Amino acid sequence: MDSTYTIIIADDHPLFRNALFQSIHMAISGANLLEADSLEALLNLLAKEPDPDLLLLDLKMPGANGMSGLMQLRAEYPDLPIVVVSASEEPAVVTQVKSHGAFGFIPKSSDMRELISALNQVLNGEPFFPEGSITNNAACNDLAEKIATLTPQQYKVLGMLSDGLLNKQIAYELNVSEATIKAHMTAIFRKLGVKNRTQAVILLQQLESEA
Repeated sequence: MDSTYTIIIADDHPLFRNALFQSIHMAISGANLLEADSLEALLNLLAKEPDPDLLLLDLKMPGANGMSGLMQLRAEYPDLPIVVVSASEEPAVVTQVKSHGAFGFIPKSSDMRELISALNQVLNGEPFFPEGSITNNAACNDLAEKIATLTPQQYKVLGMLSDGLLNKQIAYELNVSEATIKAHMTAIFRKLGVKNRTQAVILLQQLESEA
């Protein structure tokens, strides 16, 4: 196997990061391994290392609630191969992860041999999802597809809406005018098929409650 892989491990549990480190070294000798323990640390790392070969992402880290971290990363780095590594192994969660564009899903309950096998598979360019874990939830997939049409900036606005910020506060945080935020809101409502901010926030919470 090529030894020039750059792999990022994003997980806030040091023990599990260490287990992944060991598995990766057994699967690939000499890989360049980087780590982040929060969404903010991960985004800072990606700003310096914009082209890693693989990101192993925990769904629940500081700054990331449910699917929100994955959706933001997918919007900002559409070509980055992301494999979710999570303790939430329900079929509905795995299905959502796939619908949001993840390249794979590795359950945290996997033993070392399963981890190494899954890592080898994704690094060979083949998606990895546990057998029988994908459900056909049409409503969930439809909503995920709508969210995926948002631009990175629109997604940030929606996330701030979900946190209860007012237009004025969002404009300040993003360093744009209130008129720009209103224009983003109009586009977000249209893309999500909702009429107001309350409905938009409810939709986002529906997605995140699964993870």
